[in-house]
Parts: sequence; structure tokens; C-alpha cells
Amino acid sequence: MAATGQIRNPVRLSLGTNRINPQPGPMTVHVDSYRFLDIVTRQMVKAWIAKEPSRDIPWAELQKPVRDCSVAVISSGAVALKSDTPFDQETERKNPWWSDPTHRVIPRDARGEDVEFYQLHIDASFAREDLNCLLPLALLAGLEEGGEIGRLAAHHYSFMGYTLDPTCLIEETTPKIIEGLRNDEVDLVLLIPT
Repeated sequence: MAATGQIRNPVRLSLGTNRINPQPGPMTVHVDSYRFLDIVTRQMVKAWIAKEPSRDIPWAELQKPVRDCSVAVISSGAVALKSDTPFDQETERKNPWWSDPTHRVIPRDARGEDVEFYQLHIDASFAREDLNCLLPLALLAGLEEGGEIGRLAAHHYSFMGYTLDPTCLIEETTPKIIEGLRNDEVDLVLLIPT
């Protein structure tokens, strides 16, 4: 779906260079969310989205500087500890329009060798090379060490994205994730979509 948004403090990256050029004032950005879909899937997804009711997007103003915030990550990459229950790939293989609506809790000290990736709709090889692609815990730990964030939360969360019927995810899984975030006194959540 093409989306238009206003960016308050825009930064423009000059293609082909490593320079970042700040641009004063707001900038309009157009995102083609269908760019990599085949024609049939694109039409089907557009029809499905057209049936969805319009909803307000919740927004909560950050109440303190990021350097004082507890930060957690939520990834839709179906990341789970190898010692945890795997996400249900078998049912999804039989019905590609279904995805496991449960979630997994990942501790702050998890490393690439501790986790497995169960998302069938992405190539997870890049995440096997660098966990920070789907769950940037090491990067955030570095920001914590440098004083850029207050602290990295004790627990982080992952669920299986590509959820065409989000009822269970919204009604059952999300409240459990919110409870965990509240227990860890998280101020800021970094969402990593896949």
C-alpha cells in the first residue's frame, strides 16, 4: 500500500555516497509496500486491505529523554530461543494464509547461536549471519554502554508476522506482551517488522 508521511527532522542519504545531507523542513515520503509482490498477490492484498475499516493509529508522546529510557524490542521475525517451543511452521506450510499467533520471550543477552528463525515468508540467512537484523540486542547493548539509552530491558519479544487474521494476536498475545513490557518498566519499544 502506498503511504505518505511527514518527517519532522528529515535526513536525505545521497545515493552512491556515504554522506548524509540534512534537509530543512518537512519532506514527503512515498512508500510502495507492494513493490516486491507479484501481480496476483498484489491485487489480492489490495482487495483485502480495502475491506479493512479505517482505524486511528495510537501514539504516545515519550515522557523523558531516550538516554533515560528502558528500551525493548518486538520483532515479527518469529525468533525463538533454541531451547523454547518452536513457532508452528507445519500448519503454515499446509495453509500459507495462517501464521502462529503466539509469541516468544527473548532475554537481553541472547546471541545468534541461541536462537532459531521460524518465519517462512523471509530469507533468514541474513539474520543467521547477524542477529541484529531481526533482533538488534547487541546494538542496543552498545547504546546502553555508551549512555545513548537508559537501559536495555531484560526481555524482548517476537511473534510470527504475516498474520492475515490478527484476532488471536490482538486479543490474546498482545496483552501478554504488554504485561511483560510493564513488568520490565519499559519506556520505549523498537518494532522490527519483517
